[in-house]
Amino acid sequence: MTADTVDLAEKTPDEEQPYAALGLQPDEYDRIREILGRRPTQSELAMYSIMWSEHCSYKSSKVHLKQFTEKVAKNNKMLAGIGENAGVVALNDKIAVTFKVESHNHPSFVEPYQGAATGVGGIVRDILAMGARPIAVMDQLRFGAVDHPDTPRLVHGIVQGVGGYGNCLGLPNIGGETVFDPCYQGNPLVNALSIGVLPISRLQNKTASGVGNAVILMGAKTGRDGIGGVSVLASATFEEGSEDSRPAVQVGDPFTEKLLIESCLEIYDAGLVVGIQDLGGAGLTCALSETSAAGGLGMRAYLERVPLREASMEPHEILASESQERMLLIVAPENVDAVLAICDKWGVLGTNIGEITEGGRLVISWNDQVVVDCPPGSLADDGPVYARPLREPADLILLQADRAETLPRPTDLRAELLTLVGSPNLCDKSWITEQYDRYVLGNTVLAQPEDAGVIRIDEESNLGVALATDGNGRYTRLNPYEGAKLALAEAYRNVSVTGATPIAVSDCLNFGSPEDPAVMWQFAEAVRGLADGCLEMGIPVTGGNVSFYNQTGTVAINPTPVVAVLGVLDDVTKRTPMGFAEAGDTIVLLGETREELSGSEWAWVKHEHLGGQPPKVDLLGEIKLADALRAADLVSAHDLSDGGLAQALTESALRRGVGATVTLEGDAFVALFSESAGRVLVTVKDVEALRAVVGDIPLTVLGTTGGESLKIEGQFEIPLTELAEAHQGTLARLFG
Repeated sequence: MTADTVDLAEKTPDEEQPYAALGLQPDEYDRIREILGRRPTQSELAMYSIMWSEHCSYKSSKVHLKQFTEKVAKNNKMLAGIGENAGVVALNDKIAVTFKVESHNHPSFVEPYQGAATGVGGIVRDILAMGARPIAVMDQLRFGAVDHPDTPRLVHGIVQGVGGYGNCLGLPNIGGETVFDPCYQGNPLVNALSIGVLPISRLQNKTASGVGNAVILMGAKTGRDGIGGVSVLASATFEEGSEDSRPAVQVGDPFTEKLLIESCLEIYDAGLVVGIQDLGGAGLTCALSETSAAGGLGMRAYLERVPLREASMEPHEILASESQERMLLIVAPENVDAVLAICDKWGVLGTNIGEITEGGRLVISWNDQVVVDCPPGSLADDGPVYARPLREPADLILLQADRAETLPRPTDLRAELLTLVGSPNLCDKSWITEQYDRYVLGNTVLAQPEDAGVIRIDEESNLGVALATDGNGRYTRLNPYEGAKLALAEAYRNVSVTGATPIAVSDCLNFGSPEDPAVMWQFAEAVRGLADGCLEMGIPVTGGNVSFYNQTGTVAINPTPVVAVLGVLDDVTKRTPMGFAEAGDTIVLLGETREELSGSEWAWVKHEHLGGQPPKVDLLGEIKLADALRAADLVSAHDLSDGGLAQALTESALRRGVGATVTLEGDAFVALFSESAGRVLVTVKDVEALRAVVGDIPLTVLGTTGGESLKIEGQFEIPLTELAEAHQGTLARLFG
């Protein structure tokens, strides 16, 4: 096989190359030639096209994302942050956790099962690369209209992919969110989160240091699956027929990943690794260039040593392949045999494919022919940076003026509640979550349908963490700045209602094409809102992901920033659950209810209306509320968000089959269906003790728990059996 070598590239400077088909602009291609001093080889062109893609280089988002490091105060608990595979936060002087959320949107439309499965596998390897044992996963899913003929294909495939991979790995799925909206019809969102735990002394990094150290590729063989994944699928707008791009979707094998996890952890514990990087998006291209660039050194790699699934693969295919379940290790020469022995013990392939060199060049050869010779930093760090034009969407002023508060009000609140709690976005999600194992490993303390997932970290002290992910595309469409803040506030509140103290944030920013000035304006405003919100709340962004080009043709999704908040619980046995526990407890609403219906589930379900301004958010008030929740002696606590008080009462009553009698003040419709932020429904034994704790936070006594119905005095009464039938059967009827 004859490769396009560096020597040949120097001899044929005018050969035409398909840079445009690989997503490169003419000026970007010219810059590559300037960097190399010649035309790129076929392999180099593939590598630059991948590493300079939107997905890998963040070329349209960098100018905005820097706010996360400029605005947020340094946190002495953060051991690793933006730029690493995942953020790492210390829980005490010995134990740390690492967590991150990332997207796998376009592959999940093309091939739902494998797209979702490899999304889980990829985020788990990011956690593993930090030196941690993965201990749990979560997912944020967005689908199109429930009655669209393609929605069942996506729902079944994606849910089975998330569950299949996570269940086979033996990782509990402790929470997430599932939303249906027509804007996601051609672009479902699959945002996967993983969390891991590690002793602080075992923290790893991706730096390739030490001239002469070996480069070890371990894990699965390299195949043709996933070629073009990050540069074609994740960095371009979807058009009709995109579902035919299946070869660009990776194929996952969770059993190989499980072996990879155990072998890597044994290598870490033996102190045998200098640096490590997972192979996900961009495969070897990313791993080789990022590790060598991080170390400021050179690297020599020999592609003929890479174990292949298909012997006919060419050099550029080997470099671009996104085959899953692979890691790249930097190992001192004296430790190579020990590392390979551990690989052999676990039945994992381990291959020495190169070494660290002086000189700052990444040199890759194929059967003694050099096919790549470039500065690794030009791939990993020095890609193009664009300050894209920004323009407020032309329809935004009219959209915001069309307030849902002016819509016709219902006269039958009983029927309204039953319709809402059975609607696709508010109904019980057990049909989905029962396909996931929530309790494997034995340390799950709270999981769906609780507000946050809670995991025990240390079985002796009962130290644990709480995690919640939230995002509302409708709110962000109406006001991107405030919508991002609302996502942060809700995730923060969901963690706080468990009794945990929020300490860190990760995010996944899902938007349309960055080439559309209106989309870039939405993105810039959302990033500004999230950065300002984190600064105000004193909580750092530890890392995350940007997913652009979520649109079909010219129609973009609603801007959807998903925010994950991590909190710490000193003793998980003292966590606060969400449901009514027993008869005779007092039901209290903390926080103020305003007439805020714009962007609400009521407006959408009953009127298909989207307009007005989202609810106001008071982040300092959220902090005060969270402090009160931790100090109070609560029987239960449940966040109010989508669906308002009606939804919170329904979920609290059905959680353990305990009814309630409630009296509402003022306008009963607004009281039930407003989605004002900063509110929590709690039950207590002693109301006066709660008053003493909450201070000036608005406190409204609603009623008492007990009975077999949900009764709103002067309005209606619904038996719990009827309420459960309305709430619990929707997804099974639609997709079962």
